[in-house]
Amino acid sequence: MAGFLLAISFVGLLNLLPLRKALVIDYKLTYPSGTATAVLINGFHTPQGEKNAKFFFDFSLTYVGAGMICSHLVNLSTLFGAVLSWGIMWPLISKQKGIWYPANVPESSMTSLFGYKSFMCVALIMGDGLYHFIKLTGITAKSLHAQYNRKHVKRAANEDTVSFDDLQRNEVFTREYIPNWLAYAGYASLSIIAVIVIPIMFQQAKWYYVVVAYVLAPVLGFSNAYGTGLTDMSMSYNYGKIALFIFAAWGGKDDGVIAGLVGCAIVKQLVQVSADLMHDYKTGHLTLTSPRSLLVGQAIGTVMGCIIAPSTFLLFYKAFDIGNPDGYWKAPYALIYRNMAILGVEGFSALPKRCLELSASCFAFSVLVNLVRDFSPQKYRKYVPLPMAMAVPFLVGANFAIDMCVGSLVVFSWHKMKKKKAKLLVPAVASGFICGDGIWMFPSSLLSLAKVNPPICMKFTPGS
Repeated sequence: MAGFLLAISFVGLLNLLPLRKALVIDYKLTYPSGTATAVLINGFHTPQGEKNAKFFFDFSLTYVGAGMICSHLVNLSTLFGAVLSWGIMWPLISKQKGIWYPANVPESSMTSLFGYKSFMCVALIMGDGLYHFIKLTGITAKSLHAQYNRKHVKRAANEDTVSFDDLQRNEVFTREYIPNWLAYAGYASLSIIAVIVIPIMFQQAKWYYVVVAYVLAPVLGFSNAYGTGLTDMSMSYNYGKIALFIFAAWGGKDDGVIAGLVGCAIVKQLVQVSADLMHDYKTGHLTLTSPRSLLVGQAIGTVMGCIIAPSTFLLFYKAFDIGNPDGYWKAPYALIYRNMAILGVEGFSALPKRCLELSASCFAFSVLVNLVRDFSPQKYRKYVPLPMAMAVPFLVGANFAIDMCVGSLVVFSWHKMKKKKAKLLVPAVASGFICGDGIWMFPSSLLSLAKVNPPICMKFTPGS
């Protein structure tokens, strides 16, 4: 298991390395978790840093904090997506239960409403991500062509208003140049190793399956990194699910299940690691940290994770009855992913009725919205929703969008009352919400392992 993780994890570090400047500086993506970490790190280096850090660690409102860091457009886009999906589409599709999809299947089955949620969500994400990937590729090619011909490209008008702090951060971030050829050569070399090693580990995963996964990884990785930078929500598992269906169908009845699960793991890991690295680069950009040091640190952490994660799993596997449907450690996702692989072997015809048509419509809608934004006058662009942000509530749920909008409301109200103080303290408060909740996860996990239940629980149900 550790060998498999080592074979697929390091490529993710090189996946988006040439695009780090575009994602962090040019697109100015917030990466809320990375920003929150940077604010806390910077806070430790101020006279009041330790005092502020202790105070703000007491909060545990992750999504409210993320909403305070993200722009109003991102938060309102998630709310629009939540209303569109949970308020309109899912209730309408649910009325077709027994007609479009079987009435006696569990909610977690891809042949139920969950199939519509998953595929329509990924279609929106893929449409938005692919559009921006092609757009960025075109801009990069145009820039390289202009540089080759020694043409001077005029700077955008808003670059003159960049603050001194941002200019300093940009200069430090780009000063330590990491050659693109190193990323390309490393990606190619590690890909060749994976193409050789993985089929030896899993005979059902043919070498050309691995080649296809590594060819698709840059596009999928960019889509996920862009979406994570907007909303702080990684969709790597959804990309993995789509890969699972593709490789399971490709593998056929004999090899499809194992091939699908292996392909899912490869794509998910490549996409996830590259998004995590962009989070770290955002933190480094805000804290004036060396990009090379961040890359080395991420590589060391990846090695540790590839060893610690399997060891932890084996510890749990031997200590507890993992996977028993009637036991405490049910491991439901293991069953879900296996069922999805079986569904992939049976073919996409087993998906719910109209699922592919609706997903294609979502993909087209995503591309169309981006075209409208890019070709609309500047003053109207702020009213065009972001498809990537809209897609997240499709699968995660509407409560996430509401929490994000609460964060926007807090920032809006605070700026109306005390603008100068809000500008200074909003990042710190938001960081406290996010990091405080994250810190609590560790003792919460220990309490769960000890089977300690909370003294009181609250649940809201519809009235009769």
